[in-house]
Order: sequence, then structure tokens, then C-alpha cells
Amino acid sequence: MTELYINLLAFAASMAMVAAYHLYLKARLRNDPTYTIQAVNSAARAAWVRRVMSGKGERDVLAVQTLRNSTMAATFLASTAILLIMGVLNLMPKVTSALLLHSLQERAADGDMAIFKLLPLLVGFFWAFFCFSLAVRLYNHVGYLINSGGDARVAPTPEFVARMLNRGGRYYSLGMRAYYLSVPLVFWLFGPWFLVASAAGLVAVLYHVDRAPALLPAAPSERSERHPAAETTDQRQPAAPTAAADDARPGVAWLAQSS
Repeated sequence: MTELYINLLAFAASMAMVAAYHLYLKARLRNDPTYTIQAVNSAARAAWVRRVMSGKGERDVLAVQTLRNSTMAATFLASTAILLIMGVLNLMPKVTSALLLHSLQERAADGDMAIFKLLPLLVGFFWAFFCFSLAVRLYNHVGYLINSGGDARVAPTPEFVARMLNRGGRYYSLGMRAYYLSVPLVFWLFGPWFLVASAAGLVAVLYHVDRAPALLPAAPSERSERHPAAETTDQRQPAAPTAAADDARPGVAWLAQSS
């Protein structure tokens, strides 16, 4: 088996590993809508939009500051993607032939795999740039929509604004995924087995990062301060069995109300 086929096999196995992990997340979300932190944040953004738009101008400054922080973060990451694209282009070997495909075939025949390994990295950084740019665009739109009012017939609804904000959040998440995927692609420069090992490590890290944190039960004193009447009722009646704290997650009813 030639070096080209070994590298292609390692690349296919690594991408299949990452794709299988995301299919697993999609399947888990069907049974548990609060399994990932992205789903919880999406519901929280929708609830935040309704709270801001129901304040009648009392939270306009808060909305502008929050969206400004999101816009600045996406702008910084988009600018970083452009710098990384320029760096990858400088690492690429010079193409001497006028026909790009013919030049690539010649380099593959000579055993030069550098340009093949750098092309997916370049595509990933371009994808990150476009995702972060679209996130900035949507955050700017939401900044106007969330403070619009006046005629109820033409003013946007909180559901529409929340959908636009969550769309920007999804583009931001996709851009971050492209950054994460660049790690195994960089290790590919050292060899095909480094690519497979780093892809497996990336999936293991994402498995812990993507899951929503468990909610710990409140202390008895805290429960009595928040709901004194409920605490008295709980003392009269035996407590119902509850799930373990490690398996506790944000309520599905809250997610359904916020989506």
C-alpha cells in the first residue's frame, strides 16, 4: 500500500470518527433535549430575548452590551481565521505548473504529500471565517430587532428575534468546530497515525465538553428561603424518590417553554 492510500485511509477514518460522534449527539438529543450545552444555551437565549423584549425599554442597555460582547468575540475569531489562512498559504509549496490538477498529480507521484495535507486545513479555516462572519452579521441584525417597537403589526416577535439569535449562535458553534477540527489536521503533518490518534482524542474531549453539566440539588436552608411553604409541605409528606445528582439535568419543561 502506497503512502497516498495510507494517508487517505487515515483521513477517511478520522473524519468518519468525528461524523459518528455528531450523529451520536443528534440521536441523544431526540431522547434528551437538554443533553448538550448547546441545546441548553439555545433555550437560554430564547428566554433571554423574551425577558429583554418584555421589559419595555428597561433592559435595552443590557441587550446592547451582551450583543456587543458576542459580536466582538466572533469578530476576533474571524480575524484570527484570516491570519491562519495566510499562514497555511505560506506553508504550501509553490505550484510551478499552470494546471493545478496536473501539478498535484506530479507531487503525489513524487511522494510529496504536504500540499494534500494542507488543503483540508485551509478549507477548515475558510469555513471558520465564513461562519464567524455570518455570526457577526446576525448579531448586528438582532441588535436592531431586539430594541424595535412601535406598531405591533410590523414589529418582530420575540420568537422571530430568538430564532435569529440562535442562528447566529449556531454559526458561532460551527466556526468553533472548524477550529477544533484543525488540531488533528495539524497533527496529520507528522504522519497518518498521528491524525487518527488526535481525532480520537478530539472526540474524547468533545464528549466531555458538549454535555450539559449536572444540576446539584439545592441545600435545605436554600430551599426553605426560596419556598418556605413548600418546605413545610415537604416535612409533612414523605419525599418522592429522585434520580441521582449526576444524572440530573435542566428541566425539559423549561426547555420546551424556551424553544
